[in-house]
Amino acid sequence: MPDSIPLEDLEIYKLSLEIGEFVWNMVDKWEYFPKRTVGSQFVEAADSIAANIAEGYGRYFYKDRKQFCYYSRGSLMETKNWLTKSFTRKLITQEEFDTVIEKLKVLHFKLNNYIKKLKQNTGSISS
Repeated sequence: MPDSIPLEDLEIYKLSLEIGEFVWNMVDKWEYFPKRTVGSQFVEAADSIAANIAEGYGRYFYKDRKQFCYYSRGSLMETKNWLTKSFTRKLITQEEFDTVIEKLKVLHFKLNNYIKKLKQNTGSISS
C-alpha cells in the first residue's frame, strides 16, 4: 500500500513534480502579457497537481487522501486545458506540447490506479 514508501519516492508525486518544472521552464521564457494571463494559470494548475498529492499523502484517513487525489486529477485536467490554449496561441512548440501531453496521459493513468488502491482501504492509515 502507498504508506510503505515516503512521499518523495511515490511515482505519481515524482512525475507531477516533473510536469510542474517542465511547465515552469516553458512559461518562464514567454513575453510579459502571455506569461501574466495564460502562463500564471498554467503554472498554478501544473504545480497544484503535486501539491494536492502531497497534501493528501499527509492526511490520516484514506478517504481524505482519495479526495485530494480527486483535486489533483482536476488540476491535471486544468493543466491540459492551459497546455492546449498555449499551443493554439502559438506560445509553445509542437514538441513541447507532445512532451507535456504524454506526461499528463501517463500521470492520469497512474493517478487513477492510485485512487483505485485508496478506494480499497477504509479507515485510518494503520488499518
